[in-house]
Amino acid sequence: QVHLVESGGGLVQPGGSLRLSCAASGILVRNWAMAWYRQTPGNQREWVASITSTVSRTSYTDSVTGRFTISRDNNLNIVYLQMNSLKPEDTGVYYCTSHTSPPAWGQGTQVTVSS
Repeated sequence: QVHLVESGGGLVQPGGSLRLSCAASGILVRNWAMAWYRQTPGNQREWVASITSTVSRTSYTDSVTGRFTISRDNNLNIVYLQMNSLKPEDTGVYYCTSHTSPPAWGQGTQVTVSS
């Protein structure tokens, strides 16, 4: 059974940085495409970033391109989301998911960007 646990969220001022972690068990993250989604207040859950297996190709939604970086540590079996230059509109609950069948989701970690 796949189990994903997100951590690293918190309160940060605009322009600040956070690094989210997604610790996986039941799968090896190097063998699966992984992604981060977020649910902002009043909106549906939206895709933020993905990383493929094998060649680790990354992709991002337009609003975070150049500010966020998805990566993984195969030894620790963790997927990260480095978030820089944070904006208030980045506030929301961030979820990690694996492109397994069926997909697995973590419980989410709250990110609040506010002065």
